[in-house]
Amino acid sequence: MINDNRMIYPPIPELTEKGKYNRYELVIAVAKGARTVTSEYLEMRENAERMINDRETDKPLLSLIDSEYRDEKAVRIAISRIHEGKYRIRRPGEAGAEEAPEEAPEEAPEEAPEEA
Repeated sequence: MINDNRMIYPPIPELTEKGKYNRYELVIAVAKGARTVTSEYLEMRENAERMINDRETDKPLLSLIDSEYRDEKAVRIAISRIHEGKYRIRRPGEAGAEEAPEEAPEEAPEEAPEEA
């Protein structure tokens, strides 16, 4: 079993400092972001498997998958994207919080907490 003692960066206190996000918003956004990352990985893997099956390439499967998805866990990627501003947490009542925008290849999806 692999022992992965690396700390998640940035730490939670850094993401919640100065009231930027509260822990609840952060947890919901990271979970949604991790689902998005997992979907991206699955799509990339399906495309790679299709290319191999159709004999479009002779490269190994792992070399056809982006190293970010291959080497990091979805939660770490989601936290990093929130910290870098690639994902934004939208609060209820903010403009556009009711409906998610269409994803464009050059734009990252925006994350919003669900309302109870």
